[in-house]
Amino acid sequence: MSQGFVVLAQNTEKVDYVRCAEALAMSIKRVMPSANISIVTDDACYSNVWDEIIPLPYGDLAPKSDWKLINDWQVYEASPYDYTIKLEADLFIPRSIDFWWNTLKQRDVVVSTTIRNFKQEVSDCRVYRGFIDDNKLPDCYNAITYFKKSIAAARFFEIVRDVFENWVEYRSILKCNPEEKATTDWVYAIACHIIGVENTTMPTFTEMSMVHMKQYVSGIPVEDWTDSLDR
Repeated sequence: MSQGFVVLAQNTEKVDYVRCAEALAMSIKRVMPSANISIVTDDACYSNVWDEIIPLPYGDLAPKSDWKLINDWQVYEASPYDYTIKLEADLFIPRSIDFWWNTLKQRDVVVSTTIRNFKQEVSDCRVYRGFIDDNKLPDCYNAITYFKKSIAAARFFEIVRDVFENWVEYRSILKCNPEEKATTDWVYAIACHIIGVENTTMPTFTEMSMVHMKQYVSGIPVEDWTDSLDR
């Protein structure tokens, strides 16, 4: 049975996410040389770091200038692997996480629920999680999501699609700003709630985590961490 990492990367007017994804893939290959890594994109991609370059199965459903999050649900069908770890493009993997597979393969879907500051300490910062707390939703971080090809995982991504495509209706019954945008974290949290947090998260597996470089998570003086920590 195949396993691998998949990165969905679409460029916007401001960010070249394909280049970010290439840097991520190279970081994975550096610490896990035999890892399978594929990219899902509709943008030009010429790097030889990828095992497969996969087009979006249903094409780009987002406006040209828009943040492309609405396409996220397509990653399930696009993944060529039986077991997939989906990573956001703007991540970097500094050490092997190959041991994750043994734990994750026991489940259909696992969305990360743990973040750390730059000192590697688990963070309980709530500054950026008002939507989650106000609506009593699972504290999910979609940047690292595992799934296997299964009925349960397919259902999860069907719900993700439904929430994105009908966000105005969902938003109208949630506690939030009337103009709240559908971020992937918010949408995944709703999907986890609908399917059941016990079926979609693994809070005790804190190794499945990332360093989140937000200002208040890492206790730095400005939101752009590169102004404080890159020297």
